[in-house]
Amino acid sequence: MKSSRLECFANDSAVSAPDSRFAWPFFVDGNPPYNFVHFPVTSQSALPLPDAEDWLRRIEYALDAATARVVGCPQALHEAMRYSLLGPGKRLRPLLVLLAARACGGSIEAAMPAACAVEMVHAYSLIHDDLPAMDNDDLRRGRPTCHKVFGEALAILAGDALLTAAFQVLANEVRPPALAAECCAVLAEAAGAGQLVGGQAEDIEANAVNTIDDLESMHSRKTGAMIAASLVLGAKTAGADPPRVEALANYGRRLGLAFQIVDDLLDVQGNEAAVGKRLQKDARQGKRTFPALIGVEASRRRAEQLVAEACAVLEPFGSSARELRALAGYVLERNR
Repeated sequence: MKSSRLECFANDSAVSAPDSRFAWPFFVDGNPPYNFVHFPVTSQSALPLPDAEDWLRRIEYALDAATARVVGCPQALHEAMRYSLLGPGKRLRPLLVLLAARACGGSIEAAMPAACAVEMVHAYSLIHDDLPAMDNDDLRRGRPTCHKVFGEALAILAGDALLTAAFQVLANEVRPPALAAECCAVLAEAAGAGQLVGGQAEDIEANAVNTIDDLESMHSRKTGAMIAASLVLGAKTAGADPPRVEALANYGRRLGLAFQIVDDLLDVQGNEAAVGKRLQKDARQGKRTFPALIGVEASRRRAEQLVAEACAVLEPFGSSARELRALAGYVLERNR
């Protein structure tokens, strides 16, 4: 059986730098990633996992390799893609893919293409979300946003390229082909007009959100759908049965909404240096947020309730889901 091209990054032993065996179809001559970059991973104390730095380093290596050489890609576009994808970040979504696969008895190797794909879609969404026509942000992950560095036109194209690359990764790297097609469908639905993009459209429409139900609905699509899809993809690469897939999707929906509530709280009470982006911007733009609608304390209680519900959904998984439970606690207590 053919081994995954991501295996040299994602095996269960200690992770080292990529070697020359790694070659994706759109790389040149099977060469290892040129100009290999190493971004500092989230500190082990930030994530409640005993081997957090190892998990994150595997993801960083795989993302770097996945975009190292793209045949025919202009240099400026390539740099803009990698600037946004490889910048320091939490890597929550790819981590959820891998943890879901492990909870279902699957391998990190089989799940890594899906982990890369969800982070590519996430990076694309951030590039477009930061544009002047949308949120007009100039700071992301502690650095200037993509359009501030490369210009608006190239930033839009970099987002487009990352979105399409995500499906190329799934189509080429997930096996068997029927599973690859299924994964593409899951990601397309989560990233599409009825979920992520639809939620973003409501977010920029002034009168679309007026009640807490409206707000939860919007963020369940804008944020929660991709987090739930990450867990579904991980479960599917592990060959999980439908009840397990649905349980992880339910965990993801609750976790995603809790994540957004905490994001709103950080915008009000966070430290800009830790969060890595401008704060108080939602209030300046007149956006509806959880603290604005129900207050800080009620928002915090709602997030705690959602995390408790998410952890309860994992009960059938027993100890195999301990990392997912711990990660839910991190989402609640995070400061970035």
